[in-house]
Amino acid sequence: MVTINKKRLKENLPLFIMFTPVLLFFVIFKYTPMLGLIIAFKDYNLYEGFLDSPWVGLKHFHYIFSNPETVRIVKNTFVLSLTGILFGFPLPVILAILLNEVRRMWFKRSIQTLIYLPHFFSWVIISGFVFTIFNQETGIVNHVIERITGETYAFLYHNFSWWSIFIGSALWKETGFSAIIYLAAITSIDTSLYEAANLDGANKWKQIWHITIPGLASTMILILIISLGRVMEVGFDQVYVLRTPVATLSDVISTYIYRIGVQNSQFSLTTALGLFESCIGLILVLTANQIAKRYNQSLW
Repeated sequence: MVTINKKRLKENLPLFIMFTPVLLFFVIFKYTPMLGLIIAFKDYNLYEGFLDSPWVGLKHFHYIFSNPETVRIVKNTFVLSLTGILFGFPLPVILAILLNEVRRMWFKRSIQTLIYLPHFFSWVIISGFVFTIFNQETGIVNHVIERITGETYAFLYHNFSWWSIFIGSALWKETGFSAIIYLAAITSIDTSLYEAANLDGANKWKQIWHITIPGLASTMILILIISLGRVMEVGFDQVYVLRTPVATLSDVISTYIYRIGVQNSQFSLTTALGLFESCIGLILVLTANQIAKRYNQSLW
């Protein structure tokens, strides 16, 4: 039986009051909308509403797994997201370690400002940079290629080159800002460990390998688990502003939901796809946490 300590409750009352807006936010904007998931099992229409629309069971899920277009879109989402994690996960760690080793503060602050700045640009602005650089007719890169080879290359209309630009622009935008988390984690590492390692003759590389990286392990695992939970959530804004009709890799779940669900009003189908997306994310988070638990680094 759970007993309530009234004195402890009274002492922590200000904290509970401060937590109330956060709790209300999650209840109103995160949990209450989950009631709308019932649409995935109905032929929803605006006139009858999501409660009175006819029940169709798993019809929309059967369509998702049998339709080649939706299978291709799910595959595109996995490819873009997993390769984004593969390239985007280690870079902030490396950047944070390198910045931590810089001893001239004016230089360190200048570099930090330059690498943090792209995070605050919208994807509309970044897409302007991309098209200015890689456009086939007027792009800077194609001007150089044309002078050398006499021909231009449609970077934005081939899957591999589009994928490279997609991943590269995301890394340029977010790597610097993501490194802040690891820089903060590095400051919590006991400096006496570095002093002891230095006395034992360990050089910088050995100190980084045996002290800094193990000190960042828990943070790295936390970020990795969160990233795996968003594997199916390739950012709509980035894909939408960079996508081209010819590059088939640029069609992902978020753009499909916008095109089919919002523009064509097929709400039930896209709700089913969104529910499938969430279930995959949950499975990946639970799996990653179980793996981390074997190394005593789990979240729960």
